Amino acid sequence: MKLDILVLSAHPDDAEISCGGTIAKHISLGYKVGVIDLTRGELGTRGTAKIRDQEAADSSKILGLSIRENLGLRDGFFKNAEEDQLKVVKAIRQYRPEIVLTNAIYDRHPDHGRASDLVYESCFLSGLTKVETQDQSKPQMVWRPKSVYHFVQSQYIQPDIVVDVSDFWEMKIESLRAFKSQFYDPQSKEPETFISNPGFMKLIEARGHELGYAIGAKYGEGFTVRNLIGVNDLFHLK
Repeated sequence: MKLDILVLSAHPDDAEISCGGTIAKHISLGYKVGVIDLTRGELGTRGTAKIRDQEAADSSKILGLSIRENLGLRDGFFKNAEEDQLKVVKAIRQYRPEIVLTNAIYDRHPDHGRASDLVYESCFLSGLTKVETQDQSKPQMVWRPKSVYHFVQSQYIQPDIVVDVSDFWEMKIESLRAFKSQFYDPQSKEPETFISNPGFMKLIEARGHELGYAIGAKYGEGFTVRNLIGVNDLFHLK
């Protein structure tokens, strides 16, 4: 299956938190969107990897993803090095996305910035003929996505573009709440974390309002780029 957009993010729930509205909007427009989580989030304080597997599956149904997979890299210890790069390259070549969305270039969680570099460099390597990968014992064709966009996550980073997700905000929140083990639950006996604090949902809401307001919309999601963005004409800009 060829995807239009592939989200490659460090942990299950990174995609929903950072670009759930963007995912839902583009699916509604007829684009095929998939998510590949790099790790199972097995080092997370709350829940278990098995629980998060099910939560990711539940969220995927809400969003209507074409595919949801997990590369099984080591949470907290994956590296931007050959072994893990080749796994990401293989995934990119399998689904041949036009656009890749991935983690913030830096953030409070070190996995996020490291995933950003891993995915960005793997997108480049995926276009090199002499980087060889196989799928079911057959050589894969080279593929380089046209664009790579990075989330704005816990730490605020001035976005280069903002997507109007006003009509899809409730779906984003619903997909996010599918990760029940990770967010605020007054009945939970597990330790509180950065994202299980009830203030985190308020941060998500405030961030969405802030970015939306900046472009004359109710809600927005921001992204940064490492290369210049081109447009065909000025009327494509909001």
